Amino acid sequence: MTLAMTLGMSVGVRRTMYMMIGELIGVAIVAISAVVGVASIMLKYPSIFTVFKYIGGAYLIYLGYQMWMSKGKMALDANKQSDVNRKTLFSQGLITAISNPKGWGFMVALLPPFINTELAIAPQMFVLLSVIIMSEFVCMMIYATGGKTLKALLNQDDNVKLMNRISGSLMIGVGIWLAMS
Repeated sequence: MTLAMTLGMSVGVRRTMYMMIGELIGVAIVAISAVVGVASIMLKYPSIFTVFKYIGGAYLIYLGYQMWMSKGKMALDANKQSDVNRKTLFSQGLITAISNPKGWGFMVALLPPFINTELAIAPQMFVLLSVIIMSEFVCMMIYATGGKTLKALLNQDDNVKLMNRISGSLMIGVGIWLAMS
């Protein structure tokens, strides 16, 4: 959601949709993997989930630091309209979804109990994926549109720097929380 908001601010809602397509495909891959068997592997070998948790926490701390220092792709620059191509936006969304340890944890914990092994799995997966993908898309559109709206407020350098520092601090906090929980 943070990525959708940030891209909504920097490249606009229409171009952000390329990232959203990649994100939705990544979320679908994670959801299908959780139902197909990742849940059993994670439950059998909890140390794998712990390793992903630490890697995810470290990655969030890194992103937070980059935002705090106003560096990297996540940093906002009010003086520069980002000119990122569609393929880069798509791959950024896909990689973000697949490498998100919170997404994996959520899907692994949530989806397998909703699957009835006595019924056909394909229709159940279709319904689950439809609900997940639709709600994910609606939320990303809300964030991207909100980001575009916030762009006017953040159009001054001081406001952008303040927002980057607040967002960076929050990401660092979430990264520490994820690694410690």
